[in-house]
Amino acid sequence: MNRPVASLGMYEHAAQRAANDRLWGEIARHLTARGIKAPAALDRSRPVEATWRDPALLFGQTCGYPLVQDPNLALRVIGIPVYVAPGCDQGRHLSYIVSRSDDHEAGLAAYRGRRAAINARHSNSGHNLLRAAVAPLARNGRFFADVVESGSHRASVDAIRRGDADIAAIDAVTYAALRRFEPDAIVGLRIIATTPPTPTLPFVTSRSTGIETVAALRIALAAVIADPALADARDALFLHDVIPAGAERYASVRALELDAITAGYPILQ
Repeated sequence: MNRPVASLGMYEHAAQRAANDRLWGEIARHLTARGIKAPAALDRSRPVEATWRDPALLFGQTCGYPLVQDPNLALRVIGIPVYVAPGCDQGRHLSYIVSRSDDHEAGLAAYRGRRAAINARHSNSGHNLLRAAVAPLARNGRFFADVVESGSHRASVDAIRRGDADIAAIDAVTYAALRRFEPDAIVGLRIIATTPPTPTLPFVTSRSTGIETVAALRIALAAVIADPALADARDALFLHDVIPAGAERYASVRALELDAITAGYPILQ
């Protein structure tokens, strides 16, 4: 049997790594006390996308878009995190559409024919939500002159500041982390619009994980949310609560894609 895997790489600014380690350490302790084998450390040896496809994934966090869009992604939702940050509310979040402060275009429609940066095509916050915001403004299936794939929200921010892109959608939790831990990274940016809100990035496990272990994971998450000794770690992650839930909560993510397709804008371009 493969050794179990744990990953928390979706929100892991350098200043948050220790908080993720503490959070996982306590979850693992609770699981071990229930007789469930848990890895001692988080897997940072490979991209998070690789851990999503590992049948040994015990605990991780994924984007909501591939969860509903990729039929080969065999994951079970454990719960929906509730973040305390601007743009987040009761297990939902949005993205900020940002541009340079010295770019004085007024409103999203004014960016027709400009260059957009996205972190990845499989991203809800950087791609799917931006497409949903732009779809009503597109003409003949096009809005931007070009779309560049940066690889991360942080890289999209850098691309705008360098002038390699004019606009991007940045996840509200990521933006809060940059504002708190690396404020210089967003100097020279301005928020020009916000996207529709969707459920936050879910905590997940492999679909092959047994229901007893899923129940134990939910109990462990509730314990770390309630533990006063972990208050500083939760604060570093903007994490306030975890709502037990299933994948059905992410139907709205898929609905935004379908709405864009119906509007004649299936591809962000």
